[in-house]
Amino acid sequence: MLRWLTAGESHGPSLIALLDGVPAGIELTTQDLRDALARRRLGHGRGSRQKFEQDALTVHGGLRHGRTLGSPLAIEIANSEWPKWEKVMSADPVAREDLMIDAGTGDEREIARNRPLTRPRPGHADLAGMLKYGFTEARPVLERASARETAARVVAGRVAAAILEQTAGIRLVSHTLSVGPVRVPDDAALPTPEDVTALDADPLRCFHPATSEAMVAEVDAAKADGDTLGGVVEVLAYGVPVGLGSHTQWDRRLDGKLAQAIMSIQAMKGVEIGDGFATAARRGSAAHDEILAGEGTDGSDGRTRRESNRAGGLEGGISNGQVIRVRGALKPISTVPRALRTVDVVTGEQTTANHQRSDVCAVAPAAVIAEAVVALALVDALLEKTGGDSLEEIRSHLAGTEQLQESLLQRENR
Repeated sequence: MLRWLTAGESHGPSLIALLDGVPAGIELTTQDLRDALARRRLGHGRGSRQKFEQDALTVHGGLRHGRTLGSPLAIEIANSEWPKWEKVMSADPVAREDLMIDAGTGDEREIARNRPLTRPRPGHADLAGMLKYGFTEARPVLERASARETAARVVAGRVAAAILEQTAGIRLVSHTLSVGPVRVPDDAALPTPEDVTALDADPLRCFHPATSEAMVAEVDAAKADGDTLGGVVEVLAYGVPVGLGSHTQWDRRLDGKLAQAIMSIQAMKGVEIGDGFATAARRGSAAHDEILAGEGTDGSDGRTRRESNRAGGLEGGISNGQVIRVRGALKPISTVPRALRTVDVVTGEQTTANHQRSDVCAVAPAAVIAEAVVALALVDALLEKTGGDSLEEIRSHLAGTEQLQESLLQRENR
């Protein structure tokens, strides 16, 4: 199994990703990880923070000469803005007078970062976290609740993607289905792994050019109105073999693992496998993917084929050989320029929420983040299925599984 954790605060000295159970022999470089972080910074509607914050990445263990060692992989992403926050986020106690000194710019606004944040934002973890952990201001909560944490998940996901592709030939694609009310047509073609470069170049990671233009206009309109936008993203997993996950226990169902992974992303409020909610409105005769005899061309078992994939590549919590499709619904960003009403928790007065610089729309990077967590969930299911401490051992186990499945199919056809 693959175990992974992240640590660190948004404005702390660094973020940390720690992965245990990474097989030996996976080809990986620090440039691969930097490229993954660069993809997370893309997207129309991002705030100024993406322009001046640089991700200084260091691997502290688990990788040597471009190959994983089988030992824990430790990755650090340093915060280039740390000097501005060294007093505010100091691990040790800081004198009150030190918090009234600017960061060397002579700008009084620099001192504002030191002041207690007592006006929680609706829709954010601020107030619930303050009440849960007994804080009188939001800073200790929002620093960890911030989506900045996903930078660590993206590098962890890049490691997972390398494992998937190099052991099993699994490749992932993420794209944007909607921004606010603007949505890709239902009959639009799905992107494939060969389309990733084009997706990375699109301002909103949309594979439908006309819809992408409309999405850009919607983001610009929201910015002009002092508002924010959410949307829906989709991750596609190509080449997933039959048999990942299990129906035998609730916590081994792959659809459940994928749903939890998507919902763990900051600001996600909904998840869907395959046609999901649309299928709920159909009759059974139009809801399921009929099994037809003949050579499969859709990644199925080679003896059968499907003419549809409404189930999103999963039946009974088990991958069925078709493309896995999982979607996540991202709410609008809760740091709204047109500040929403809240209560100052110290004075009890009605006021407006704290507002710091923020994105107007983070749907495009959310797709990249969703791709990362789906990769992590799939690797865990793959390693549960195959075992193996090294790249070659996993490949060998997969080959044996394929041979067994082929013999079972031949036996059924006698």
